[in-house]
Amino acid sequence: MAGRNGYDAFSMFLLVAAMVLLILARVFYRAPFLAVVFQLGSWAALIYCIWRVLSRDLYKRQRENAKYYEKQQAVLRWFRSLKDRWQQRKEYKFFRCPSCHALLRVPRGKGKLLLTCRKCGNRFERKS
Repeated sequence: MAGRNGYDAFSMFLLVAAMVLLILARVFYRAPFLAVVFQLGSWAALIYCIWRVLSRDLYKRQRENAKYYEKQQAVLRWFRSLKDRWQQRKEYKFFRCPSCHALLRVPRGKGKLLLTCRKCGNRFERKS
């Protein structure tokens, strides 16, 4: 394995994705089209994973892995935001700005409020 990329986080994701697709192919065995699609996806992910592990182009594989980490962090941030909003749902109400879709948090039980978006400056009225 000298001079090869080796096993990294993106390769591990591809391996897990291949296993999940293979399980889905077994679950949907009564729908032959879906089973074939999932099985082909599983094989494609597995072959790409092996190719990445054995690759000698370290710079490109490291860039791919960095892009994977960026996407992974974006998904984790979204889930953390969802968790925070769930925990704060009794004290605050959340609104989206109709103009830029930024998330705004206002205290509950204050009646009708004129909200100003901090991102774009748009003003709109909502009931808290």
